[in-house]
Amino acid sequence: MTTAYLIVLGLCAALVLYTYLGYPALLKALSTLKPAWAAPPPPTEWPSISITVPAFNEEETIRGTIDSLLALDYPAERRQILVVSDASTDRTDEIVGEYADRGVELFRVTDRRGKTAAENAARQSLTGDIVVNTDASVRIHRDAIKALVRCFGDPEVGVASGRDVSTAAESDSANIGEKGYVGYEMWVRALETRMLGIVQASGCLYATKREIHDCEFPEHLTRDYGAVALSREAGLKAVSVDGALCNVPRQRSLRREYSRKTRTMTRGLKTVAYRRGLLNPFRYGLYSWMVFSHKICRWLVPVALVVGTAAVVGLATADARAIPFAALGVLVALFAVAGWLWPNEETTPKIFSVPAYLVIANLAALNAWANLFRGVQSAAWSPTRRESVKAGRAG
Repeated sequence: MTTAYLIVLGLCAALVLYTYLGYPALLKALSTLKPAWAAPPPPTEWPSISITVPAFNEEETIRGTIDSLLALDYPAERRQILVVSDASTDRTDEIVGEYADRGVELFRVTDRRGKTAAENAARQSLTGDIVVNTDASVRIHRDAIKALVRCFGDPEVGVASGRDVSTAAESDSANIGEKGYVGYEMWVRALETRMLGIVQASGCLYATKREIHDCEFPEHLTRDYGAVALSREAGLKAVSVDGALCNVPRQRSLRREYSRKTRTMTRGLKTVAYRRGLLNPFRYGLYSWMVFSHKICRWLVPVALVVGTAAVVGLATADARAIPFAALGVLVALFAVAGWLWPNEETTPKIFSVPAYLVIANLAALNAWANLFRGVQSAAWSPTRRESVKAGRAG
């Protein structure tokens, strides 16, 4: 019985280690066998672009969002800014209308059906050859759009994704675990870009060729993975662009972060299932391995953690030498609970905040698997309310 517990525990540990260490290590080793991808030089004439901003009841942030987009370094005559209001019921539409004389356009969806549905409906109003997708809660660096657009000078590029920078709005201790995760994810995407291309774009900032964006996409799925999948199926690749920086404010509330992650992971799982053909190695070769390693394995980590924890408990009952390991797991769980229940989330000590973030991220993944098997739909979009990054700082 002890041997069986050890085998199960070893397999679970191997999955976790492979997902977070082995996969990027293999990417780094394999990428040295081929020339690194580099963005083409700036074009002599910048192509026309459409910047889309899906919004639902964003009256508190939309003015700052529009002001920051108007300040971007891109020729105004080659740029369309389209705010897509998903049947907002506050002053969002009114505020957007104040910018009509500066070229900002409003597309209003009369019946609220979710972000992807709103993006589908707004396609008819886009004028650019390249579509830049962003969010109302983020702030894009002034030169980020040009950094994205110049990538399309390479005819093999179908999607160019920005580099998220986790930003603290008020307190450096706000959800510090998210900062580490975002940094790790951007590092992995940089490695994937050197290899065959990323497997998912940043939902906060990414650009696509118009023909990719114009493809109809089911409204209960997510476009940031879907655009990359459609691009790969068309024989094009997606790249992560280090110079296209996007400040993304960290969510202070771990409870709201749990809800956000559950929603995005549920949609992500369903999107991968919908485009599951990319997992066929006979057609897509090493790229299928990348999708499996980055997406499927990462979503299986919480399952491995649950099974591994059960194995440790079983091992501790059979062999007293395993009791310290079980006690360590209990200690981590207690720290996570303390971070989750800390009265003032703005001042949660890092020693509690980091374990809490890791636990809620994995619990959200388990919830997403349950939603997938139960057929729970998540088309109704409730954007995560984050603090403004106007006064924030990276770090």
